[in-house]
Amino acid sequence: MASTDSAATDFSDDLPAAIAAEERHAPAGTGPWRIALRRLRRNKVALAFGVLFLVLVAVSLAAPIWADEVAHTTPYQNRIADTITIDGEERNIVAFDGVPIGPTWHGEYFLGADRNGRDVMVRLLYGGRNSLLIGIGASIITMVFATLLGLLSGFFGGWLDWIISRCFDVMWAFPVILLGVALGVSLNISGITIGPLSLKSGSLWIPTVIIGIAYVVYLARPIRGQVLALREKEFVEAARAQGMGPWRIMLTELLPNLASTLLVFFPLIVANAILLEAALSFLGAGVQPPEPSWGLMISEGIEFLTSAPHLTIAPGIMLVLTVLALNIFGEGVRDALDPRAKIRLEH
Repeated sequence: MASTDSAATDFSDDLPAAIAAEERHAPAGTGPWRIALRRLRRNKVALAFGVLFLVLVAVSLAAPIWADEVAHTTPYQNRIADTITIDGEERNIVAFDGVPIGPTWHGEYFLGADRNGRDVMVRLLYGGRNSLLIGIGASIITMVFATLLGLLSGFFGGWLDWIISRCFDVMWAFPVILLGVALGVSLNISGITIGPLSLKSGSLWIPTVIIGIAYVVYLARPIRGQVLALREKEFVEAARAQGMGPWRIMLTELLPNLASTLLVFFPLIVANAILLEAALSFLGAGVQPPEPSWGLMISEGIEFLTSAPHLTIAPGIMLVLTVLALNIFGEGVRDALDPRAKIRLEH
């Protein structure tokens, strides 16, 4: 116990010195954002995984080019009865026993076919587009609603804070996967119409909205806690003394101070949203056939796990690389914006 206390004391003693050294090496007049950018540049691992994520995004966005110019097919085109010539041998795309061909490592059926004779590579790229669009779109919805609710709850307090906090408690009580499955199944059966907003059954907006709402509480709570601390600061009191209204204070004084928190959370929320979309699609509550998605492709390939493992391995690798890249890059952003996190990492 004594050694633990000693280590904690040494850490607290070294922390101000380490942060001061960081600031001392910065040029005069350098702002905190520029200092954070310098820290991020020195984190080669985080930058490498950030570049990997951009490559995966670029590859997914190039899906129409691959489909039109290389594979000469679409992600929806069934060719179950067609044949293909491989090394001078004519083979069925889907054998009589229902097992599709494996990777050809050529332009057409580069990663093989699925049980409907569809090109796995084409569906993998289009599935990446859908998974990334849903993940990023859901994260934007989460950021907007979480920021708004966290600001309102933390700044005004009182009965409004009580109502919002109790709603957070109800959402927190539901495991996110169960909440997503319950909403996904019901909305994909009948769709939903709320005033001018209409989501048709099978729309990609259904998993996007569900995931976006499901993760609001996980971001809104830390924002609320930060706003509770910020509203007691001197600069907020000064803004009130100058006659600023509550909305102007929230937008011009509090929101800029939340920017670093939102920036740290965004890549991590995108990673979790992509994972949840894959889980919902795997369970049949997310992206609906014939639209491709990595989770849906894994679900469809489970049946052929031993005879055609490429059906699950290819989307599984893409999913792991994407989530891993986002998480490691997000950790790098956190370390760059939070000197304390950086010092802990180096200790």
